[in-house]
Amino acid sequence: MDRYEERLQALEKENAQLRAQVKAVNGTLHEFCTAFEGIFSQLQSVMEQNYTLSVRTVMAEAVANNLKYEMNDPGGYCRDFFYPRFRSNEETLRLIIEEGKSLARFGDGEFSIAFRIPRQKFQRLDDCLARRIWEVVRSEHPNLLIGIADNYGRLDKYSEQGAGGIRLYMTEETRRQHQQILPADRVYSDAYMTRPYVMYNDVFTEEPRKRFDALKRIWKDKKVLIVEGAQTRLGVGNDLFDGAEHLERILAPATSSFDRYDDILEECLRHGERVDLFLLAIGPASGVLAYDLTVKGFQAVDVGHIDLEYEWFLAGKGTRVSIPNKYNNEVEGGNMVEPIQDAAYAASVIASFEYV
Repeated sequence: MDRYEERLQALEKENAQLRAQVKAVNGTLHEFCTAFEGIFSQLQSVMEQNYTLSVRTVMAEAVANNLKYEMNDPGGYCRDFFYPRFRSNEETLRLIIEEGKSLARFGDGEFSIAFRIPRQKFQRLDDCLARRIWEVVRSEHPNLLIGIADNYGRLDKYSEQGAGGIRLYMTEETRRQHQQILPADRVYSDAYMTRPYVMYNDVFTEEPRKRFDALKRIWKDKKVLIVEGAQTRLGVGNDLFDGAEHLERILAPATSSFDRYDDILEECLRHGERVDLFLLAIGPASGVLAYDLTVKGFQAVDVGHIDLEYEWFLAGKGTRVSIPNKYNNEVEGGNMVEPIQDAAYAASVIASFEYV
């Protein structure tokens, strides 16, 4: 029996030594983990600082490169710099409402396609579309207004974020491309006219509401045919188009709508005689469609992004927010669109070419 007790005591002593060793190892491991967490935290902080510094450096370079254009903006023609001339939004609206002019809008997405630069995910590069954009931008049809973004000179009317995005985009190479494609002797409409909210510095005033109210006059008491991407859903869930006398829709593919362009144009022409106005929101193909419909004697206004801007305005946050049931190429995950059950919307669709 004594031998068993001696053996048990020895095992207990050995076990105690092992527990002490495990405790020591755990302590060392804890110290190591604590030190590693500190190193990782420092590394993460350095990475964040480097990223912030990199972003600030890029923005500072953009501000410096654009400064001469902002400071020397003459509000009109200048032989030293390329400053397209713009009519006021009030004059553009008057021409649309009172004289029945059409509007084709061209921005960074359209220009990137025109110069075969992969940039936008909502329209693949297409040589035919590129040629058509060149054709329409340089066309001189008397009933077609050409809209481009007012990015070329002073940016004080825009928010800090809006102005920053413009400065990053308007590189010297971009300006050379624009000068190449845009006739210098034309007076342009501002393509931002249908984007009257989120990029401006007066988002928390009454001015955005006034701009939207002015735009609503375009379709007031009109028979309207909307041509839109399959997940765009202009006016669904809000009152943007409540003033229209009647509203119908033709659906295009949610992305790369130019793939079905011939079908879409043919369908528009089938219904053209019984509508007063076409409203277009099919991405970079909108300007081309506005031109083709105008040539055929119809009025067509490119209103791309107007509904999202209105949704952001109604949200009242002064910034872009997710709209789950509408396609939005400007927020992360905006291409993941929830289905809707809306009888009035379904009844308004008279033709669909949503599949390529």
